[in-house]
Order: sequence, then structure tokens, then C-alpha cells
Amino acid sequence: MAVLENLEPKKVFQFFEEISAIPRGTFDTKRISDYCVEFAKARNLEYIQDEVNNVIIKKAGTAGYENSEPVIIQGHLDMVCEKRPGSTHDFKEDGLDLFVEDGFVKAKDTTLGADNGIAVAMALAVLDSDDIAHPPIEAVFTIDEETGMAGAIALDFNNLAGKKLINVDSEVEGILTTGCAGGINCEARIPYHTEKKEGTEVSIRVHGLLGGHSGMEIDKQRGNANKMIGRLLDVLAKEVKFHMVSINGGTKDNVITQSCEVVLLVDDADVEAVKKCAAQMLEIWKMEFVGEEPTMELDVEVKGHTTMEVFDDEAADRVITYIVISPNGLVEFSRSLKGLVETSLNMGVVSTEEDHVKVRYQMRSSFESKKKEMLSEIERCCKAVGAETVVNGEYPSWQYDPDSKLQKLFSEVYEELFGEKPVVFATHGGLECGFFMDKCPGLDCISVGPNMADVHSFNEKLDIASTERTWKYLKTILERLK
Repeated sequence: MAVLENLEPKKVFQFFEEISAIPRGTFDTKRISDYCVEFAKARNLEYIQDEVNNVIIKKAGTAGYENSEPVIIQGHLDMVCEKRPGSTHDFKEDGLDLFVEDGFVKAKDTTLGADNGIAVAMALAVLDSDDIAHPPIEAVFTIDEETGMAGAIALDFNNLAGKKLINVDSEVEGILTTGCAGGINCEARIPYHTEKKEGTEVSIRVHGLLGGHSGMEIDKQRGNANKMIGRLLDVLAKEVKFHMVSINGGTKDNVITQSCEVVLLVDDADVEAVKKCAAQMLEIWKMEFVGEEPTMELDVEVKGHTTMEVFDDEAADRVITYIVISPNGLVEFSRSLKGLVETSLNMGVVSTEEDHVKVRYQMRSSFESKKKEMLSEIERCCKAVGAETVVNGEYPSWQYDPDSKLQKLFSEVYEELFGEKPVVFATHGGLECGFFMDKCPGLDCISVGPNMADVHSFNEKLDIASTERTWKYLKTILERLK
């Protein structure tokens, strides 16, 4: 018996359960892509499956809508695969173990994949229907959105006629996403040579910071452990002679760094001075954060007398200088949408490689020109210390359009159905719509979705009542697009 068969909307949850039975982690989307193809074949619908396994399925408009402008409904096929510690679930082989609890759909000990499975399920329900009034539909299912948006990059928009796109990738009902930031991933590479020195090995580690997503929480001005260690080293260098052994902090470009550790070699007589400087710096940070980093800690571990390979003094100074002078964090707020972060960059990772220290960034802005400006700032910082700048990837922004016809229609219909105005919103994160807008200038885009919580974690859940309301909303919109 299907677990979700008694839920409404019945067809949406039927297809959601079907795709939940198919393993579909990022980079493992062939099976779910083939499922979409078989779905189209069974209904004699036109389809295209491209070389990376994106799928486009087309359906003619219903009676009276045959000559209406086509509408694109879009979602991504892949999901983030996370499970509870101790779980034996195999994301390569096992479907999700769905259950219903307290008005939510959940998956036992794993992510649910409602991001973006519910978008796929809604699009399939429209394609399967014989009682929903709609213009010609072009359903677009992309792959590997969660890591790099490879499907959106590869999608050939020449296969699509629609100039209106409904992306079902939002996670809060009543919010109309109408723009997103573009981004650049880049890194600085600061070269160093090593030499052997004798002294006391000391490890200094900042940790316990709140961190967060650099697209969604950069405006909260949370501590960045990489920048904090750089500041500490700058202060310490004025008090004590030390040699740098290594510096490592952060795991991802787009995560505000929660922890950073530097290993130093100091004279035995200077160990207490190091401890004192660190303790003073911790008190300064506590004062500056005024309680907003409640679990922040600064540890100093003395590991004993030894002989080690250390950075040459000039290189160590270049590393400290670079981390101190490099921009980081919130740069500007939007002048069009109050409260929206327009431009930021995040020093996400600092790592000691074989012959250089690598500093990795995620830069974001609603303006391509601002992205380029930030990149120039990093290049200038690199030039100042003899470092190299490497760009690893870039994605385009989705510029907010106050004259969007879709935005106006979605706002009117939402207020009509639910008796309140929706929130018009742009995100500082990156979305597939940015690539679509870049491929098809003049495309009118909007992103909506039902309420989800704890997305990308094993506590992920999908609000059933919200899904039903969002389905009603989508059907009404399609009916109005005649």
C-alpha cells in the first residue's frame, strides 16, 4: 500500500512517492531521468532527454488554450543525500522510507528530497492531468542543481518556446522569489618556502562560531574564523616573534567559517606571551559580538619543544597581510528591495597546501558589475603580496524586474485565493533561474513552493496542507495564463 495515497493533492503525492522510490542523489540522476522519459512515452508526450540527462516534456494546451503562449514549469531532479548517524540507508540502492507525522511528510532517518521532488511531482501531475485548464506546457527537469547547477548550465533553451518560467524551488509558502544573486568562486594562492626551525609548537584555534550559509546569513555579520585568526596573528606579530607552520580553516566556499587553526613555532620564553595575547583577543571579540557568538571559543594548546619545517618569514608575513587586508562579508544592501543583501563575499576556506596557502571565496551580487569589482579587489590584494588569483567558476544573477507580468499575476491570484498579499522577495543565494535568464534574455521568471523545514538534513519535512494550497495556487495560475 502506498504510504501517501490518502493525502491531497492525490496525484501530486502519488508522483512524489514514485520518485522517492528512485535513488536520485546529485551525480546519480540517470534512473530518475529515465523515469521521466518513460512517463512521457506512456502518455504519448513529446520529450527530449539531453546528453547530461536533463529532460524536457511538452504537452499541448487544453481546449481553448491551444494557441496560448507556452509556459515552462521547472524543477531539478537531484536531491541532497544526508542521513542520521548510525543509519544503514544506502542512497545508491534504497528508495526513501516515507511516513506521515503531525501534518508533514518525512523520511525515516534521511533527507526527504522535497527539494526539489515536490516541484517534479507537481509538474508531472500537470502533465498527467485531463481536467486542469492550461496553456501549452514545457516541463523542464534539470540534473545536479545541488552542486554546481550543471543541468541548468547544459540546458539548450533553443528546445523551448516559452518566455514565462515557473520555478517550483522555493521553500516558504507566500513568498514570491523574483531575483537571485550571481556568483564567482575564486581563490588566492600565496606561495611559501620552508626552512627548519627549533622552538615550542603552539596551536591556536578559534571555533564554536555560528557560521551559516553565505548566501542566506551573510547579513547577520557572524564571525568568520579565518579573518579572526588573521587578526589575531597581526596583533601577535607586534608582541612576539613566531614562525608559521600551517593555517587551516573552513570546509566550503559558501559556508561562513566556524573554525580555523594556526600552528606556530615560538621561543620557549614567549609561550606565556602568546597565551596572554590570545586571552586578550578573546575578550575583545566577546565585547564586539555582544553575545551574538555565544559558543565562541579560543584554544591555545602547547605541544612541546621540537624542530619543524616552517614558512619562511617573508611568506608568513604575506599570508597574514593577505588575510587581514582581504575584504570579507556584507558589502552592500539592495537599493531596489529593502533588506536584501546585494553584494557580499565569503572567505570560506583557508588551507595550507604543499607550496602555497590557498584562500577560497564565494562572491555574490545582484549586479554582474559588482561581481567583477569584487574580483578586481581580490586580484589587487593578491598582487600586493605576490599571490596568484584563480577563478574556478561563475554563475549569472537573476535581476529583479519590478515590471514582471508573472509577479503581478502571482500576487493578484495569491491575494484572491488566500486573502493576503504575498511577500515579493529576491534571494542572495544562487538559483537556476539565473542561468535561464542568461540563456534567454527577456524570460519572465518566478519561483514559488510549499512550506518545507530543515531542508538538506535528516529532519527535512514537507507541510501537507501547504502543498495542497500551493497546488491550488499553481492550477489557478495556469488557468489564468490563457
